[in-house]
Amino acid sequence: MGIIKAEDFIESVADAFQYISYYHPKDFVQAMSAAYEKEESPAAKDAMKQILVNSRMSATGHRPVCQDTGIACAFVKVGMDARFEGGMTIQEMVDEGVRRAYTNEDNPLRASVLMDPAGKRLNSKDNTPAVVHVEMVKGDKVDVTCAAKGGGSENKSKFVMLNPSDSIVDWVVETVPKMGAGWCPPGMLGIGVGGTAEKAMVLAKESLMDPIDMQDLLKKGPSNKVEELRIEIYEAVNKLGIGAQGLGGVTTVLDVKIKDWPTHAASKPVAMIPNCAATRHIHFTLDGAGPAMLTPPSIEDWPDMEYEASADAKRVDMDNVTPEEVASWKPGDVLLLNGKILTGRDAAHKKIKDLLDSGEGLPEGLDFNNRFIYYVGPVDAVRDEAVGPAGPTTATRMDKFTEMMLDKTGLLGMIGKAERGDEAIEAIKKHESVYLMATGGAAYLVSKAIKNSRVVAFPELGMEAVYEFEVEDMPVTVAVDSSGESVHKTGPQVWKVKLAG
Repeated sequence: MGIIKAEDFIESVADAFQYISYYHPKDFVQAMSAAYEKEESPAAKDAMKQILVNSRMSATGHRPVCQDTGIACAFVKVGMDARFEGGMTIQEMVDEGVRRAYTNEDNPLRASVLMDPAGKRLNSKDNTPAVVHVEMVKGDKVDVTCAAKGGGSENKSKFVMLNPSDSIVDWVVETVPKMGAGWCPPGMLGIGVGGTAEKAMVLAKESLMDPIDMQDLLKKGPSNKVEELRIEIYEAVNKLGIGAQGLGGVTTVLDVKIKDWPTHAASKPVAMIPNCAATRHIHFTLDGAGPAMLTPPSIEDWPDMEYEASADAKRVDMDNVTPEEVASWKPGDVLLLNGKILTGRDAAHKKIKDLLDSGEGLPEGLDFNNRFIYYVGPVDAVRDEAVGPAGPTTATRMDKFTEMMLDKTGLLGMIGKAERGDEAIEAIKKHESVYLMATGGAAYLVSKAIKNSRVVAFPELGMEAVYEFEVEDMPVTVAVDSSGESVHKTGPQVWKVKLAG
């Protein structure tokens, strides 16, 4: 009988979440590297290079690959002959491991979990509680898979109850473009088919824990219906031309994973959950011999490359940028930002709206006039860092605030990831503003361009406070210009036609 000590379980979970914060799985690095080599779209290729360089930097620097260090998920399979020693429940042990991992002084991880989700939404401060799935299995060991799931990709999860005769492929092809680029492609699609509604969602999430093996599957060919479906969806989705970061290109997904379960004769439940360019998961087994030993990967597993912006990139002085200069920028232009920018995301925008609506106005020292706002919630800094990993968050969540910010605060432009919706694009066009895109999944790389950071307003919001960053050659792409033209609309359209030819 395997006797698992609570401390061994806790230590293993803590180590696992630290490990996956800075080590991509080897199969993901290999798949992304292969996709980078065959990518034909310059914009998508540049984004993938940033992701790969960022991944290697994180592996060597032991800092998070993404500022969104995820909601902690654990799949725990307990052997029926195993026994735990320590008097704690599995949920309690996982939570304690998560707590230790996310408050680690050498590599603190961003706490994103909010209590009372339908009410006050107060941060738990240590990223607990985790989402834990427990299954009883045969044997005397305990198998654990830990995953950190970012909000940008999790928010794009989809579920449908199809009719038994409906095509899963058609639904996926129809749905993926509606997801936008907030899930940070290229990544994976996890699909759960069958069971009931909640079973399909769990199947989809668990499928994302499987190894990336699509290229091997394509070489050997399918051996069953699920493998046929994986290939069909993989090829159909990539022909959409969405590409890395939604900029248009050859590769939108690196793999498609599917798990299924018997279902009711009248039903065909289908769930789809994307995994982003910050794919993070690890598996270990406990047998009573002590905590899990997690072997660091070899740095040779990463391509040896450095990131440099294109030769035609334009340097911009953010302290003296003018509306006339903004109007000269064209979609797809690469800019290197220098000077001071402000930050703010969901909670800050809500507070700004409440203050303006009440007539109270913005707090002293918070002035957006002729300035840019960066949608970001950074990781806390350590040692000599100005700020921890600080990649962009999904800009569409701020669309409903865009008209207010441009009209009431004098804001000149915005920086985020993924596309903007029609509402925001109309506001940008109306006010002759601009939206710049930073690469999602390159948070540590982006943070190296931030030389100073200070809190300007709303410190009680933690990582969602308004900061002022001083940046040096921060790379961004003009995603929506002052006339309202969006690269996230034109890019995929062009590449869809090319890939259909």
